[in-house]
Amino acid sequence: MPSEKGHLYLIPVTLGSIDPLEVMPISVKHIVEMVDDYIVENEKTARRAIKSLVPEKQQSILNFSLINKYTDISEIPEFLNACLAGKNMGLMSEAGVPGVADPGADVVAIAHEKGIKVIPLVGPSSILMAVMASGLNGQNFAFNGYLPIDSKDRRKKITELEQRSRIEQQAQLFIETPYRNGKMLDELINSLNPETMLSIACDITLPTEFIKTQPVSQWKFNKEEFHKRPAIFMLQHKAQSY
Repeated sequence: MPSEKGHLYLIPVTLGSIDPLEVMPISVKHIVEMVDDYIVENEKTARRAIKSLVPEKQQSILNFSLINKYTDISEIPEFLNACLAGKNMGLMSEAGVPGVADPGADVVAIAHEKGIKVIPLVGPSSILMAVMASGLNGQNFAFNGYLPIDSKDRRKKITELEQRSRIEQQAQLFIETPYRNGKMLDELINSLNPETMLSIACDITLPTEFIKTQPVSQWKFNKEEFHKRPAIFMLQHKAQSY
């Protein structure tokens, strides 16, 4: 085994159909040019992302290990064998940055255990960009993933998040399956205090980008069409006063 291990690069991808170099630095392209071994969620979309960054890269030399809901966690350490053999590797998410709301976090944890240097690269993160643009508490916030599917459980969870945001002054973020966005907005309007601030960030970085923060009472009369559009929802019991 070589004395020098390869690095694990956390490679960002776009949040939709857009030229990748419009939302990430040229340094990401340079890394993709030199890396041939990848850990990804979906090989087809990963190949497409690589081709969009480096069209001239020979696809036949690329090697992929898949990490998704079907992956046995006991298999993950072997995915990093190329790094242990001295080669650099790339970890890619389906959208945005790896390791954030993404199964790639398990790979990163194992890389640290094995003494592999982990190098995060700059790229679009829908979660952080939604926080940046919300005007809500960017010093104290929590990402809650998906809320329960069952209506009763979902309403209970929404109430819990609102209470937490009031008690801790902590902004609460979550997501929904895009085709259920409209139903989620209706649920929020019906469950939250009218004065609670609700921010919705949709299609971040894309030409169709929409970001708006306003009291729940105003969302009743100013709805946007979010059906099948990736969105981040963010609530806070009260806006800060200045």
